[in-house]
Amino acid sequence: MVAELKYEISQNAYIKLVLHALKHKTTAVNGVLLGRVNPQNENVVEIIDSVPLFHSNLAVLPPLEIALIMVEEQYGSQGLGIVGYFHANERFDDAELGIVAKNIGDHICRYFPQAALLLLDNKKLEALPKGKEQSPMMQLYIRDASKNWKVVGPDGGSRLVIKEPTANIVLLDYISSEKWQDVVDFDDHLDDIKKDWLNPELFK
Repeated sequence: MVAELKYEISQNAYIKLVLHALKHKTTAVNGVLLGRVNPQNENVVEIIDSVPLFHSNLAVLPPLEIALIMVEEQYGSQGLGIVGYFHANERFDDAELGIVAKNIGDHICRYFPQAALLLLDNKKLEALPKGKEQSPMMQLYIRDASKNWKVVGPDGGSRLVIKEPTANIVLLDYISSEKWQDVVDFDDHLDDIKKDWLNPELFK
């Protein structure tokens, strides 16, 4: 049953996406989630890595298609595929899942029907320094039987978990040291091909 699916995101994949959004606070940003279905438990989707994609012109198709092909080629050799999509809205107070995010999510679902769509929760992120929150700074959306994207409510908080429980502590440390400045997305790579969208140095 699709309803029983859980999504487990690695610390690095999670932090990379949040830092990308923090780097471009005044624009919408997006990215893709890389992973696989857990070989021991088909009800768990493992999100092992993430790739920050764009911070401008999110809806323009040619760059998106190029990016998705390059991402699939890069990670396919590691046995990983695109298992979901991440989106952060332009406005801080906008907590709605927009048409661009839904359309890209639909595209990914054609190849991976169990895909997750993660929307950054700005209010949770703003409150992070004040509390001891261990849950992700994101809302989880999945497609229902009618192929509509539905948010998994508060009662389903355990459906999206970070593999490492201390991830938000690490995230706070990176925020305080302005680590977000080091994140490279696909937009940056298209502007300057010397910039590596795989971010190999980000967590070293």
